Amino acid sequence: MKKTTLLCAIVASFSMTANAQFWDYSEPAKLKGTINTVESEESIPVFSKDSSILYFVRTFDKANKGDANDQDVWMSIRQDDGSYSESKRIKALNNKFNNAVVGLSINGSSMYLFNAYDGKKDQTKGIAFSKNNGGGWSKPEPMVIDGLDIDGDFYGFHVNEQENVIIISYEGPGTKGKEDLYVSTKSGGKWSAPVHMGSAINSAGYEISPFLSKSQDTLFFSSNGFGGEGDADIFYSVKQGGWSDWSKPINLGSRINSPKFDAYFSYSGNYGYWSSNRGEERSDIYMIEIFTPPPLVLECSAVAATIYKGSDGSVDLVVTSGAPPYSYSWSNGSNSEDALALVTGDYTVTVTDAAGQVSTSTCFVDQPPMPIDPVVVLDYENYKFKHNFGYNKNKLSVSRGDLRRFVRSIEKDFKKGRAMVTIKIISSASQVPTKTFGTNKKLADVRAENMKYDLMNHFKKKYADKINIVVVNTLVDGPAYEEDATNKSKYVPFQYVSLETE
Repeated sequence: MKKTTLLCAIVASFSMTANAQFWDYSEPAKLKGTINTVESEESIPVFSKDSSILYFVRTFDKANKGDANDQDVWMSIRQDDGSYSESKRIKALNNKFNNAVVGLSINGSSMYLFNAYDGKKDQTKGIAFSKNNGGGWSKPEPMVIDGLDIDGDFYGFHVNEQENVIIISYEGPGTKGKEDLYVSTKSGGKWSAPVHMGSAINSAGYEISPFLSKSQDTLFFSSNGFGGEGDADIFYSVKQGGWSDWSKPINLGSRINSPKFDAYFSYSGNYGYWSSNRGEERSDIYMIEIFTPPPLVLECSAVAATIYKGSDGSVDLVVTSGAPPYSYSWSNGSNSEDALALVTGDYTVTVTDAAGQVSTSTCFVDQPPMPIDPVVVLDYENYKFKHNFGYNKNKLSVSRGDLRRFVRSIEKDFKKGRAMVTIKIISSASQVPTKTFGTNKKLADVRAENMKYDLMNHFKKKYADKINIVVVNTLVDGPAYEEDATNKSKYVPFQYVSLETE
């Protein structure tokens, strides 16, 4: 195990969701350029916000300020081809002790560093910060964390980019194993005493190299206490509530974790980075490209109930794109893919895919119209018909139901010698607002015009010269809307089209 040559530090998080980043990614490869060397060990990659500058730790390099076993902070600039330039040691940030970058502020003006930089032989174990004044980094200054007392030889820090949370790995109060994870938060300019982050993410082994996501709800860390591929594996856990309440750690898998030492995971843009000695005796910096999953797209289609107020309607849902598997949450409480045994109404489903993408879709389950009196034949010259619509519904089939009987009665009269029939149309919309048509008056107009068009189209082949169809009135009627659209018995009677002959 090479833990003695690796510091427990990691950089502030970048803009990417914890679930989406592992939907799929490229095969791991060593970082492009000359960062990795055979004779030295490279670890703890930390990137500026735009990934243009890489800070990292190099060990076993004769140029280090202490000796070959010292750990110093180095930097490199990203080139146009994605590789990184010849690295340079940052003199202002290195002393004769172990040094590493453990966090950058969101604007890149503040840097947080491993150790206290007090210049004494028996240095105080702690954390320091440096400011960038435009001409370089200032001399590091020690930070005070109330109650932090480090006795062990191994410890580390991670400061988030908002500069208000520090995750600490060390053997502290209540430690379950060799090193546990603790948190300190900033309030009123002061850092709180470290708090143990709970038994879910701390084991009887060691937990090191924490990295907190930008949203501060997902923690990446390395551990040898939860099983896995080898010496130390990289895991992630999702925050469940407070800082001591986390989900069961999930191993990032055998493509990222090797039988050897893997730690110091972070991501920047669409790339993930970590340290591993999988290929050599000494560690190098590896990277993956994180692929964007296809967008989550839904389609739903409804099947109406077979009778008025029936409960055999359904909605068929099809997920046409996304990252399977999917989870479903319907507005009626169902968690299956399709919704069954439905009464009339709107049904909304929320789908979440394996990449953490969320999409919703709504379908309306219709039903046959409320039973009405059959067509009334007053005499040879007068027939009546009326149909009540569901919300936003505006078309009827001339070949079905009572409307079919209505037009057939007229056709029978024509066959008996009737010379002319005028059909008068009255249509109505209720006071329930409609987004589909803009105004309720527009909805009433559409209902009337659709009815007129369908009747004319029906009669034109044989009786075009005997039929006259006129829209008498279109109106908006009924009680005022009171945010109670589900009260259909209140509004449906005012959503209709009526026909009368003369």
